[in-house]
Amino acid sequence: MNTMTYGLSASALTGDDRGIARKLKAQWRSNGRKFAPFAAIVLGHAVLFYAINSGMLRNVTKALMPQVVNITFVASPEPLKQTPPPPKTVPVVQKTPTFVPPLPQLNIVQTEPTITLPPPQPRAAEATPSTAAPSPVVAPPAPPAPSTPKTVSGVEYIRAPQPVYPSIARRMGESGTVTLRVLIGEKGLAEQVVIQKSSGSANLDEAGRQAVLRALYKPYLEDGKPVPVYALVPINFQLG
Repeated sequence: MNTMTYGLSASALTGDDRGIARKLKAQWRSNGRKFAPFAAIVLGHAVLFYAINSGMLRNVTKALMPQVVNITFVASPEPLKQTPPPPKTVPVVQKTPTFVPPLPQLNIVQTEPTITLPPPQPRAAEATPSTAAPSPVVAPPAPPAPSTPKTVSGVEYIRAPQPVYPSIARRMGESGTVTLRVLIGEKGLAEQVVIQKSSGSANLDEAGRQAVLRALYKPYLEDGKPVPVYALVPINFQLG
């Protein structure tokens, strides 16, 4: 039996046939590109279905999921309590009484008491000069205590006090009279100054005290000799 094969060569096709062939080939390629994603989706579903039925997906999920580890805490056993040692047995030692022999009785001879008189002492008149008591030493009289300087009513100046009005007291409008008790020495200098009566302002009192210390006084004479005396000196501060 003879078989005959018919084939079309590129040279046997006419010009129209060639154009039709090219159009069919381009359309086939375009359809293949459109159906490629659909075919991939179908193939993916087929592989997933096969994995679910065969149990492969379950094994992969178990391998990827973290395993749960159970930890159980076991309490440590309580330490055994030591049993107290048994009480010691101490033997009781009984002391045997010791025999003390009685003391022998002694014969006591009673004698009468005797009184011994002291030897007679010599009289004061018969005492020798060497044994005479020494006469007490008389201490010299103590010197008289120095008298306290008296207070005089008036005082004379060689250089009178020149008080300076404090600026802070002037700004605050302070005024008044301070009375000072001055101890005038033998040379006419103020050796001690105390406030006898305040002016009501500490600034004015200190200014008056400094002025009295800088002053020079005429020494007070008593029996022609200069003696220290106290004098009361008033310093008046008034705003003009």
